Amino acid sequence: MSSRLHIYNTITKQSEEFKPIEPPFVGMYLCGPTVYGDPHLGHSRGAVMMDVLFRYLTHSDYKVRYVRNITDVGHLLNDADEGEDKIGKIAKANKVEPMEVAQQYTNAYHQALQKMNVLPPSIEPRASGHIIEQIEMVSEIIENGFAYESNGSVYFDVLKYAETNDYGKLSGRKIEDLIAGAGEERRSLTGQEEKKNPNDFALWKKATPEHIMKWNSPWSEGFPGWHIECSAMSDKYLGKQFDIHAGGMDLLFPHHESEMAQSHSCGRSTPNYWMHNNMITINGQKMAKSLNNGVLIEELFSGDHHLLEQAYTPMTLRFFLLQAHYRSTQDFSNEALQAAEKGYKRLMNAASKTETLPTSDVSTMNIAEWSEKLYAQLNNDLATPQVIATLFEAAKWINEVDAKKMKIAAADKELLHTTFHNFTFRILGLASEDAGDNEAMDGVMNMVLDIRKSAKENKDWTTADKIRDGLKEAGVEVMDGKEGSTYKLNQ
Repeated sequence: MSSRLHIYNTITKQSEEFKPIEPPFVGMYLCGPTVYGDPHLGHSRGAVMMDVLFRYLTHSDYKVRYVRNITDVGHLLNDADEGEDKIGKIAKANKVEPMEVAQQYTNAYHQALQKMNVLPPSIEPRASGHIIEQIEMVSEIIENGFAYESNGSVYFDVLKYAETNDYGKLSGRKIEDLIAGAGEERRSLTGQEEKKNPNDFALWKKATPEHIMKWNSPWSEGFPGWHIECSAMSDKYLGKQFDIHAGGMDLLFPHHESEMAQSHSCGRSTPNYWMHNNMITINGQKMAKSLNNGVLIEELFSGDHHLLEQAYTPMTLRFFLLQAHYRSTQDFSNEALQAAEKGYKRLMNAASKTETLPTSDVSTMNIAEWSEKLYAQLNNDLATPQVIATLFEAAKWINEVDAKKMKIAAADKELLHTTFHNFTFRILGLASEDAGDNEAMDGVMNMVLDIRKSAKENKDWTTADKIRDGLKEAGVEVMDGKEGSTYKLNQ
């Protein structure tokens, strides 16, 4: 590989060469889901983005510790500092324990990602399992003068922090605008009178009597704020400074901005690289309950949704996500999914042929240059759409060599096979969904070709041609050669 990995760093607003703090070790953290409902399409994008990065770094011989958290406490209904806990509300409505709700939807999240061939992280901590670490961090922030207790709750003092630090650096917000705008809007929320400033955010909240998820702390019986959990868990498992912090663009403010401020307030350094994946829209519109256009991942797999014309496989969804750069908005539609389905099958068909291609003394394509191109594209901030286009370029060659219209030398064939499989399966994380179907298909086709062979041996040209033409109409091309007949599926 002649080039090195470059990542677009949200905090510097530019692409930078990736330089781990302690190579070959890499620490990276992804903000996982709040598990109060079944996973939807939006949950799939960040997970696939980080899965590709995880796979590529591992492929590049880095030793990666990948932490992806589960939020099972502290995320309130309005994403601010008031209201019910999202999980607690579901638990009350169904008369079950909150951890039953969290476990049910954590399982659903895992099952959906497993179907999409997303590798599990190295560590998957839960917020509820790290209350002690969060309390300790809040105490440290208070001691350092950047937080205060009020009626049993603890709030981060944004204005105090902004005196010596740039609150808003990550998200591009200006503290003056926050004070003038967002702060005034939040004054309408109940409980804001506890705060010195409306922009201050909760590190610990005193629980009301009806709140069912609460723990003892030095300040009150209560629960941690939404932002503090990621600071505490990333510190515990990745240290005071680590390489990569990632999440959806919707977490940029206030979650990641607040997380960065509170971590910095107790001696932790900002992660070297912040990565943010963009949102998925549905037929050009943002996913919203009011529009009734939210699609669950399992609904996509079953086809059971009013916006879906058919069911789509997990690999079709993964291929669809890889077709757009992770930092761009991606629009979901049946047409886009159907195109992804065809593209995925085209790659799988080419991959199945790479090992058995006939070889020649020379090659009529430059495989080494093609291989270097793939690495250069992936090193350019994980440009998966360009990688897929380059794999399609090779798929065309593979079909041409298979049909004896192009030539490939033995050494180039080996490089093509290795590189094509590495990128398609090991790095992009695609997997064959129809291995069993292929086996059954081979059995049926071998029987049909044997019947056609017998017809030809008996000079029954009418039957032989009828079989060939019928298969062609069905999308199966029969190829006659000196050593017998073979077939291929036309995608």
